Amino acid sequence: MRILFLGDIVGRAAREAVIRQVPVWRNQYELDFVIVNGENSAGGFGITPDISEAFFEAGVDVVSTGNHVWDQQSVRGYIANEPRLLRPVNFPPGTPGRGVGLFEAGDKRVLVINVMGQLFMESLDEPFAAIERELAACPLGEVADAIIVDIHAEATSEKMAMGHFCDGRASLVVGTHTHIPTADAQILPMGTAYQTDAGMCGDYDSVIGMEKDEPVNRFVTKLRGPRFGPAQGTPSLCGVIIETDPKTGLATAIHPVRSGGRLSSAAPSF
Repeated sequence: MRILFLGDIVGRAAREAVIRQVPVWRNQYELDFVIVNGENSAGGFGITPDISEAFFEAGVDVVSTGNHVWDQQSVRGYIANEPRLLRPVNFPPGTPGRGVGLFEAGDKRVLVINVMGQLFMESLDEPFAAIERELAACPLGEVADAIIVDIHAEATSEKMAMGHFCDGRASLVVGTHTHIPTADAQILPMGTAYQTDAGMCGDYDSVIGMEKDEPVNRFVTKLRGPRFGPAQGTPSLCGVIIETDPKTGLATAIHPVRSGGRLSSAAPSF
């Protein structure tokens, strides 16, 4: 299988670019499945039902989120009834929505797990225990033909630990939240593809996707000014494409993807 994962989508310009590009890439790269992290797609804070539907109409199969999932009030009722929009699986029991789903991709089945880290983040249930539970319930190569883990976390150490924790049991472990693409795309020793952070889909002439004046002002003066707003320049779309073994579901290749905007481009060579 070929699976595309795109990192945090920040603001309108980025989401419109993703909506335009996903159909192109599905055809160009013969993609079987597409996942995007959409938690910053509504003005940089959260996601709405309309935005989620626009992603699905463009050919996105699953939208993951993170700590900003509840920023838009309209999403709460919607996420309870839309299994393709995930929130972190380690939110407490009774939280609306779900953090994991088994989805069809032709005659294949893809398990997607969204989990949030604990270091320097809002305190949720223990992420490693949550992942262990989901992997045990739906083993790779038996129930699922591919397993994708989006770990939405601040600390690179926690993301790397999750990669090794899942090695041999997931097709891809990829980090989100810090909005900067890391240069460590690799296949771990037991066959799991890994990258510490997919990077954001957004304008990189910014501070992690936000117009730069106010973040810089807060660092310099220690005073809070206006609310952050997403930068609206030409976005770079960042993520990874993995290829999986049809028998085991483990990764045979991982290709960083960077397209448009200020960043140097990177494309798979199939």
